[in-house]
Amino acid sequence: MFGNYLIGLREGLEASLVVCILIAYLVKTDRKDALKPIWMGIGVAIAIALGFGCALEFGSQELTFEAQEALGGSLSIVAVGLVTWMVFWMRRTARHLKSELHGKLDAALAMGTGALVATAFLAVGREGLETALFVWASVHAASDGTPRPLIGVALGLATAVLLGWLFYRGALKINLAKFFTWTGGMLVVVAAGVLAYGVHDLQEADWIPGLRNLAFDISGTIPPDSWYGTLLKGVLNFQPDPTVLQVTVWALYLVPTLAIFLAPVGFASGKGKVKAPDEQGSRGSQPTKAS
Repeated sequence: MFGNYLIGLREGLEASLVVCILIAYLVKTDRKDALKPIWMGIGVAIAIALGFGCALEFGSQELTFEAQEALGGSLSIVAVGLVTWMVFWMRRTARHLKSELHGKLDAALAMGTGALVATAFLAVGREGLETALFVWASVHAASDGTPRPLIGVALGLATAVLLGWLFYRGALKINLAKFFTWTGGMLVVVAAGVLAYGVHDLQEADWIPGLRNLAFDISGTIPPDSWYGTLLKGVLNFQPDPTVLQVTVWALYLVPTLAIFLAPVGFASGKGKVKAPDEQGSRGSQPTKAS
């Protein structure tokens, strides 16, 4: 449940922060007349994300077992790829997000209502589709027949909305760059579990061999139906009897990805990769405020 809560919080806070910046900029520049098209774009983005999630969930129920496993495994791998790109992207651009959105909004204001709707839709829609896909893949991997995974996601999204509102009101100020770094690191750990489970799904669909070649089996020590087994599965997508390929893929993804992501310099942090004018332009744009 914690893993799904983290997904809802991390992904939802990005979208909330984007909305917060857009709305605050229009209010401060006395362009409240442009708020309606912005909210229209946000509403359309949320509706499409929810529709995409429903299509994944209910559409997959009509498939055979093998087809369900193949779809789940394939989409899990796609979701891990997207969320990995997203956490690295946010790590590099967190300091510049505010000025970037302001520039896009200025251009949209000059073009008219349709451009405003499109700007809000694109800014929030990408986050929404990524969230829907990764949440579906994670819930599919961690599902234990209870609504706890979905409750975790809902609580995470609700927390993200509350934090976004507090940012907007100026009641909460934290270092968002550090926040996204550490929550991104935890999300990489969750993604590693989703990736391993996706490989297992593909093995069950008979797309990849090695389903019977177990790396270890500690089901007797950590029963899957025990409270601690359920906790480990909910947080880390832990499986007491993984295949050799699952463990291999998990390690090959987690170790280098986490090492690069948490590196103090280089690709993960964006230092040394940004041109001087961009760095100068970002000094006054700290993402710790919504105004």
